[in-house]
Amino acid sequence: MSDPTQPTEVFRRDYRPYPFAVDRVDLDFELGEENTVVRSRIELRRTGDADAALFLDGEELELRSVRIDGNALDEGFYELGGEGLTLPHVPDEFVLELEVVNHPKANTQLSGLYTSGGMFCTQCEALGFRRITFFPDRPDVMTRFRVRMAADRGRFPMLLSNGNKVEQRSLPDGRHEAVWDDPFPKPSYLFALVAGDLGHVHGTFTTMGGREVDLYVWSEHDNVGRLGHALRCLRSAMVWDERVFGREYDLDLFNIVAVNDFNMGAMENKSLNVFNAARVLASAETATDDDFEIIDGVIAHEYFHNWTGNRVTCRDWFQLTLKEGLTVLRDQLYSADVTSDAVKRIDDVLMLRSFQFPEDAGPTAHPIRPESYIAMDNFYTATVYEKGAEVLRMIRALVGVDGFRRGMDLYFERHDGQAVTCDDFRAAMADANGIDLDQFERWYAQAGTPELTAAGTFDPDARTYTLQLTQSCPPTPGQADKEPFHMPVAVGLLGSDGRDLIETRVLELRERAQSFVVEGIREPPVPSLLRGFSAPVKLTAPLDDEQLAFLMAHDSDPFNRWEAGQVLYTRVALGLVDQIQAGEAEPQVPEMLVAAFGGLLGGGDVDPSLRAFAMGIPGERTLGNAMETVDPEAVHGARRLLARTLAAWLETELRAIYEREAPHGSYRYSPAEAGRRRLRNGCLGYLSALGRDDTTALCVAQLHAADNMTDEIAALRCLARLPGDACEEALAHFYTRWNEDPLVLDKWFSTQAGAQRDDALERVDDLLGHPDFDPRNPNRFRALVRTFSRNQPAFHRIDGEGYRWLADRVRQLDPLNPQVAARTAEAFAPWRRFDDARQALMRSQLERIAQRTGISKNLYEIVTRCLAD
Repeated sequence: MSDPTQPTEVFRRDYRPYPFAVDRVDLDFELGEENTVVRSRIELRRTGDADAALFLDGEELELRSVRIDGNALDEGFYELGGEGLTLPHVPDEFVLELEVVNHPKANTQLSGLYTSGGMFCTQCEALGFRRITFFPDRPDVMTRFRVRMAADRGRFPMLLSNGNKVEQRSLPDGRHEAVWDDPFPKPSYLFALVAGDLGHVHGTFTTMGGREVDLYVWSEHDNVGRLGHALRCLRSAMVWDERVFGREYDLDLFNIVAVNDFNMGAMENKSLNVFNAARVLASAETATDDDFEIIDGVIAHEYFHNWTGNRVTCRDWFQLTLKEGLTVLRDQLYSADVTSDAVKRIDDVLMLRSFQFPEDAGPTAHPIRPESYIAMDNFYTATVYEKGAEVLRMIRALVGVDGFRRGMDLYFERHDGQAVTCDDFRAAMADANGIDLDQFERWYAQAGTPELTAAGTFDPDARTYTLQLTQSCPPTPGQADKEPFHMPVAVGLLGSDGRDLIETRVLELRERAQSFVVEGIREPPVPSLLRGFSAPVKLTAPLDDEQLAFLMAHDSDPFNRWEAGQVLYTRVALGLVDQIQAGEAEPQVPEMLVAAFGGLLGGGDVDPSLRAFAMGIPGERTLGNAMETVDPEAVHGARRLLARTLAAWLETELRAIYEREAPHGSYRYSPAEAGRRRLRNGCLGYLSALGRDDTTALCVAQLHAADNMTDEIAALRCLARLPGDACEEALAHFYTRWNEDPLVLDKWFSTQAGAQRDDALERVDDLLGHPDFDPRNPNRFRALVRTFSRNQPAFHRIDGEGYRWLADRVRQLDPLNPQVAARTAEAFAPWRRFDDARQALMRSQLERIAQRTGISKNLYEIVTRCLAD
């Protein structure tokens, strides 16, 4: 690694094509946990500068030999540095052979080739292949891979890689070998290898072209019983992609492997997807309804990458949203089809507002297509993924569903087998639909969350309604002034009877301020703005509380019904914050909100999931984002008071729903049943906020009676935030029952880390010494440490001890796993939004992290961006 005090910053403007083409690479692995020998045979030919040296990326590799066209090179003919191997003088066409050694067992970064739970596995995105062997580790170098691997047959009976297995044979000394050949060219980041003793479930799928595909989902033998859901999800995604986008799978084999130690959720390596076990394993006893839904979405996401990411990939890493934003949109549309469009849209926007909006408002803000990076791993962000999906969703709103399909078809027709840019995608959409998307490019280039202001005027004589829209975007690091965006604003108008006066219209806002006139309006309407959240913006509209309550009750757009409630809750909560800050002894919740909430509880004809989401008070981070200066204690107090007041006023109604939605029969997962449980457990959450012995007893009874993890963990989370014996007994009971299951035990750790109680910090500190806590396992570290960083009252304790505790964890993890350490440090990013005392405390911890000897470039980039003026 280069000196992190003087890191190399990479800029998009400096992109140059690689001066050599790689026509083929043959890789040979002699797998050993301590030492793995990798031999590569690379066919190269010059395509650029006649004098260009050959540079191959490489990190933490032992180089044994270098040969060109069979001739060994002495050390004087190449240069070996900290970032790779340089051969100054090479022929125009030649075969390069290398032999290197790497050390999988010592690879705690989980990037490249490493061991996990007794198996070998790889993670090569973004820059992991260079930790396997020297190679042009960049996405625009695509080639065909042929892979031979050899290992001990008893310990590693399954040898998997990309493509098709073409040979397998036994070797002397109890070893065996397999040869895999991938007929499709791919960049090195899509390479994968897995070797281990694995069990599996198997199925088949017949594509629309008549090809029969073998489907395998692999895991440790003990977990095979929890793989069936994943296999069903894979089949479902394959059917959907053929029906909606006309994309057919292109090989005769598709493998998914579950891995316990994994930095990401999953990885789309061609035909061999490697998954975090948490995103594969599912059973009624161990996985919640949310887990079932997330697994379905993640499996679909990685499968969809076969076309949006693999067959067409990124030219360079600045184009990451080309594949990730597009594939997130595709998995969102899929999940909306198989569950509920409205519920999925609300869930996606909650994610965006909770994680991406704060990112846009902080020191690490960046466009969906960044202009520079120090550590590429730091740009796997909510901006690139979730906001990237929103940007493409806007194109879909502008061109329509059919137009979007035409654009996708043209995109694949033009670029199959290529590494391309975001501009190439935008051009395909524009050309296929005859639309000008030049101004739309600003969504790729400008950071920040635009602010949209709306005002309406009704003219009874002309029978018109004029809507004035104004847009702006606040400054972000390196971008003080922003040009106006091209955005679709979906609008409806409601009459006094609650019916739509017009069909939803998509207005195209291109200027800083524009007016739109709707004719034929006979009465003053209530506007329903930004329906379906048609643009990722912050909306300010002159709607009073009564109008918001009206929209909650009548809006035909389900998202906007929910949104009206969220705006109303936020107003009331921030009003309570003001009362608390002013020292009022008994802050008051308006009766109007209680009545509106009661109306939600009585809405029996509404989807239970929608009712459950509508009941939810905005989270503390969301409320804090609406404040000029965040007051964590007042926000926490206001939200807690609001929940208790609503529960106290409407206890009878909450109990009635809780009892009516009690389970009948054994657990089964379906969107309808998940909605019923979501609503029931939402009621339990409100009732538990009362903190009485009888409401606590409800939680205890559910914990012990539950036949599924959804109900069991919901009860545990309610109890975990209550003082007294019931909490301690519940946690002990859950641990005794599940301490042999790593994924369920992660829920036990995260429940305690997220519980908002006065002793939360002391509890997580004690859990650091728990025999089941291993900071080297990313899932376990995230469950305890990152969950604590999102526990607003505990993390933001006024004494600063929460900050110190998290900084200690980051400093300790950085040498082992820089990626996870850097992501954890992002909890400090919004430090300037707090009061002076907390700002000083957070800044001092950022400075302490920055001063750690040997700090990784991943962590260095995050803390220096946070501290920059």
